[in-house]
Order: sequence, then C-alpha cells, then structure tokens
Amino acid sequence: MSQLLSNDIVTLRALEPTDLDILYRWENDTSLWVVSDTVAPYSREALWHYLQEYTGDIYAQRQLRLIIAMTENDHPVGTVDFLNFDPLNNRAELGLFIEKDMRGKGLGRQALDLITVYSRDHLGLRQLYVFIATDNEVCIHLFEQYGYRQVGVIESWVKRGTTYHDVALMQMIL
Repeated sequence: MSQLLSNDIVTLRALEPTDLDILYRWENDTSLWVVSDTVAPYSREALWHYLQEYTGDIYAQRQLRLIIAMTENDHPVGTVDFLNFDPLNNRAELGLFIEKDMRGKGLGRQALDLITVYSRDHLGLRQLYVFIATDNEVCIHLFEQYGYRQVGVIESWVKRGTTYHDVALMQMIL
C-alpha cells in the first residue's frame, strides 16, 4: 500500500463491496444521524447500489469517501469523507468518523495525519474545514490539537429532537 494512504497503524482505502455490512451498521446507527443529517434508515439494497455506482472520482462527484482500516488486518474502523469539494478554490469539507469502540486510541489522529498529506500533496488542496457541534468537546479538542482553528460559530445550525444547537466552523490552511 502507498505510504501516502497508509502508516503502521491505519490505512485509508477505497470502498469495497465487502464493506456493505459495516456501512449498513454505521449508516443505520440512529445515534450518528445528528452529525450525518440522516433522517431515515438505508436499506442494504440502497447501499449496495451506492457501492456499485461509487467511482471515487472527487472531481466528478465533488466528494470522496475512504474507509479507515487497521493496517495489520484491514479491519474497518471508520470513514473519512471529503464533501463539498471545490477545485476552483482548492478546499473541501472534511468528515471523520471513528467507530465508537475504537475511539480514544489515537486512530482519529492517525487518520488526520494521512488525510492532511493526501489533501495537500495529492489533491493540491489549500484548506480543509469541519463543522463540529460546540458541545462535542472531544472532537473540537482533537482538531485543535491537530492545528485547526475555530473561525466562527454558526448559531442554531443543527436540530436534535426539538432543540437547535450551535456548530463551530474550524479550518486548517495547508
């Protein structure tokens, strides 16, 4: 595997048909819907079609999803999403997900190392940005430690139940 997308701990790889079951579990975990803007469950068939039609061409689709897998055994532990890719301004929104039982082990940091190098050296991006609920202190701390800085707060941006919550906009200039 290329050093650009892999280190001794984690590997960023393309989606594979064998990821169907794990994607089904992650996409239908209702506790995650608040950060993914999901409003209804996905069927296995819908996800299967997504996997079949997904090209991984960030220029054509304006997004890219990679699986974060453990390097030693290819076990999927999360995803990296480049969203709202803007090739004119060389920027993309970043989404990072680590499976609940794998959090706190430094895997997010490992993935951020790879994402940053890939974004800068391969995609030629100038900046990455993330939206994080202001009450998600662990996630905000991770991105701050990595060099992202908060450049604003968007008030009442996400709805959870019947209440609205603020979101921090964080940015890293590469």
